[in-house]
Amino acid sequence: MPAQFPTSDLRAWFLVGPTASGKSAVAQYLAEQDASAILSADAMLVYIGMNIGTAKPTAAERARVRYYGLDLVEPREPFSAGAYRLAALQAFQDAATRRLRPLIVVGGTGLYIKSLIDGLAPRSPRQSAIREEAERRLAAEGIGALQAWLSQVDPARYASLADKKNPRRLMRALETALAGEAPAAGNWRATQDSPRILGLKWSLPQLYDRIQVRVQAMFTGGLLTEVERLLQAGFEDAPTARLAIGYAEAAAYLRAQCSLAEAMATTAVRTRQLAKRQMTWFRHQCNVEWLAVDAAMTTAEIADAVSAYWQTHGPTPVAG
Repeated sequence: MPAQFPTSDLRAWFLVGPTASGKSAVAQYLAEQDASAILSADAMLVYIGMNIGTAKPTAAERARVRYYGLDLVEPREPFSAGAYRLAALQAFQDAATRRLRPLIVVGGTGLYIKSLIDGLAPRSPRQSAIREEAERRLAAEGIGALQAWLSQVDPARYASLADKKNPRRLMRALETALAGEAPAAGNWRATQDSPRILGLKWSLPQLYDRIQVRVQAMFTGGLLTEVERLLQAGFEDAPTARLAIGYAEAAAYLRAQCSLAEAMATTAVRTRQLAKRQMTWFRHQCNVEWLAVDAAMTTAEIADAVSAYWQTHGPTPVAG
């Protein structure tokens, strides 16, 4: 990788892609090779105690590489893109103080990635009021209250929403519908003006195979025990985290609402749907250079290709 950037010039190596694309393993490999640190850009990795179902880096991996963006809040606490950006900027400051090389930013949560590249516009008072009311209804009545609210005020917007079970998407849609303006996260530069970042691209059949393997590993690797422990700690009251892929299905199985096979199958379906949404987001909202990878390539080979791209193009500017 190129030499360390000046601390006054906020830059980072970005590696994005859909879930199960192997980007985290590549980032881990490169960070170990280059004595760098990693900033996670994954909305579910911020939650304490949610480890197996989120494929959070293991204790051994975290012992070898300094990580930021993990275990920031309890599952029942609210967390937003603005809160992530604030934590990320603090991570950049800490990394600079430690004289680490440019951070490797890795993840599949497009909103988090874009908040770093293009920044976030401040919310208007009207948007803030709508968000507060939406969060109150979500906590008191559940996600159905947000679905009913949006379908009532803007049926067309509700019908076009890709993921009607995602509370954050519902909240952003409500902000747009009720405030008569784009939500704060939409006030960015055009995609073609955004800094270029690198992403891993698999063929869908191979990506789906990887997803199936991951789901199997989650359920046989302790996910049920993890969810049982979370439920005992009040996980049912977590407005967003309890709906996370794998966790909702594991909880349903533990409540005898479905079989284990059904829980695993639903988890795989939802994960495939997430991967497609992530790819759509990155295509339309970020300026991504896609690196084609396949099952014949090892993690080291993919990492070498990523490193070569970074050496050629340099680290990506971060909106300070």
